[in-house]
Amino acid sequence: MRLSFVLAIVVSPVLADVPEPVSDSDYLPVNEAEAGLGQLLFYDPILSGNRNISCATCHHPRFATSDGLSLGLGEGGIGLGPDRRADPANLPEQRIPRNAPALFNLGAREFTVMFHDGRIETDPTRPSGLRTPLEDEMVMGFASVLSAQTMFPVLSPDEMAGHYQENDVAKAVRSGRITGSGGAWDIISQRVGAIPAYREMFNSSYPEIAAGRSIAFTDISNAIAAFIEFEWRADNSAFDGLLRGVETLSPEADKGMALFYGDAGCASCHSGPFQTDQGFHAMGEPQMGPGKAERFESHSRDIGRMRVTNRSEDAYAFRTPSLRNVMRTGPWGHAGAWSDIRAFLAHHSNPAAGLGGYSRDQAVLPVLNGTKPDWVILDTAEEAAAIVAVAQKGQGLSNADIDALVAFLHALTDEGAITGRLGVPETVPSGLPVDR
Repeated sequence: MRLSFVLAIVVSPVLADVPEPVSDSDYLPVNEAEAGLGQLLFYDPILSGNRNISCATCHHPRFATSDGLSLGLGEGGIGLGPDRRADPANLPEQRIPRNAPALFNLGAREFTVMFHDGRIETDPTRPSGLRTPLEDEMVMGFASVLSAQTMFPVLSPDEMAGHYQENDVAKAVRSGRITGSGGAWDIISQRVGAIPAYREMFNSSYPEIAAGRSIAFTDISNAIAAFIEFEWRADNSAFDGLLRGVETLSPEADKGMALFYGDAGCASCHSGPFQTDQGFHAMGEPQMGPGKAERFESHSRDIGRMRVTNRSEDAYAFRTPSLRNVMRTGPWGHAGAWSDIRAFLAHHSNPAAGLGGYSRDQAVLPVLNGTKPDWVILDTAEEAAAIVAVAQKGQGLSNADIDALVAFLHALTDEGAITGRLGVPETVPSGLPVDR
């Protein structure tokens, strides 16, 4: 059975897009001591303005490195995962505008673009090696694009920085002081550097710090990136075993794989070893929540990649996510609109068919009153029509096809990677509570 399947892959043009097995060469090397430091920083709320939110609050292994919500609550939220709710004593100003993405395989060399809209990416022509919205504030020293992406959540009032004027980090962000002495990154770095256990670990991991250089924010972000790269490498699924010739799939998953790489056309976007072309596509996804708008803007739309490129052809296009562990990372979509994978696949197979069949009870949204209404885009016919107008056309799927595809997507699950190699630490050097 195994031999016949391999021969089918080789000779059949239908399955010609099946990737080669993932190997160590596909990943960046990781220093395990640096990763161990990054583990503590990842789970330590000291990086947030009010010392109450860590990276793990929105990217927790209990929820497959996401948060189990359609749109998360950062500052002003209490609790973890779907149980997170607004703090009556310190209400969020708005929901986080986009679904928290999973963190699997971000140490792979092919991941050179980050975020749903790709607003940060590697660019060898730039002095920093990166293209980001903070171009004028960029500093040297970020080891990778994954490291550099950490600079955004700590500066976001809705995610980690805190509401304007309520702490030193938020005040620095409000006044536009990001880099340099007294800037937001410097404040965070000094907090970390004031803790003896962290100083000792940075001295061990970075010789230049041991030689006398102060801890910089780039050091913190590099350590966190090393942890993510080490902790959530996911290449030990049944699918990986199949490609390596040591495992077989169930008949239903085999059928789903043939559809995925064949007639269903999934691999036209979800290609390569991690099931992503790293590109951007308009898939007619429902939009909810505050949208991506500046504080002075009143609209609730999210135009996706176009917000980065300003090109009309990029309207409502979002980055193709990797599908590793996808069955555990819902709700799905850039706004987390779908909590039923079957309904999501039905829509995704022919997004140009429209949004009329979308049921809003698919969304997982904690109650949050007194902010922008969640459904203003879908309640406005012109706005909803604009999303559908640029959506890709598809052929649709039968229920039997969806059953088979779901079986194949289950075969992309790597349970060990979800748990992680280092796990959740019992304590962190700051002594602050750890989200468990």
